Amino acid sequence: MPSLPLILLLSGSLRAGSSNESVLRTAQAVAPSQVRTVVYEGFAALPHFNPDDDTDPLPAPVAELRAAIKEAAAVLICTPEYAGTLPGSFKNLLDWTVGGTEICDKPVAWVNSAVPGRGRGAEATLRLVLGYTGAAIVESACTSIPVTSQMIGTDGLIADPGVREQLGKVVALLAEASEEATALDRG
Repeated sequence: MPSLPLILLLSGSLRAGSSNESVLRTAQAVAPSQVRTVVYEGFAALPHFNPDDDTDPLPAPVAELRAAIKEAAAVLICTPEYAGTLPGSFKNLLDWTVGGTEICDKPVAWVNSAVPGRGRGAEATLRLVLGYTGAAIVESACTSIPVTSQMIGTDGLIADPGVREQLGKVVALLAEASEEATALDRG
C-alpha cells in the first residue's frame, strides 16, 4: 500500500507558543485523513548561513532540514513579518535550501496569519526567495487567515470552525498539488 503524502509544516517564528505555530498545529489537527503532516522542529539549531559551509558534509542541522524537505511531498509555511519582511532567522532557514535541490519543483504554500494590512512584506519576500529555490508555489493554497491570541486555546490550537475549515482546505490543496506533481514525474 503506498504511503500517504507528507506535508512538512514550517513555522517562521522561534517564539514558543507563537500564533504561526498554532496555525500549523491546527492545520495538522484538521488535515484530511489521506495526508500525513509533520512540524519541523530543528529551526533553532540551524547555524548562520555561510556559503563556505554549504558543502558535504553539511552541518548536521542543515542535513536534517534538507532531508525533511526531501521526504515531504509538499511544504506549508506560516511566518510572521518583522520590519516589513521575513524574520532573519527564517530567511536563514530558507538560505540553507538554496544550495540544495530538495525544494526545487516541490509544491509550497503559505498562510499569512497577520491581522489585515500586515504580513504582505513577508509574503513578497517569501515569494522572491522561493523563486530562487525553484519551489512550485501553489497559489490556490496561499492564503491570509488572521489569527489573534484570543483565538488560540490553552491546547495551542485554534477552535474557530471557519479557520479550521480554511486550514483543512489549504492542506487538501497542497496534497492535491503534490499528487499532481508525482503523477507528472511518473508520466
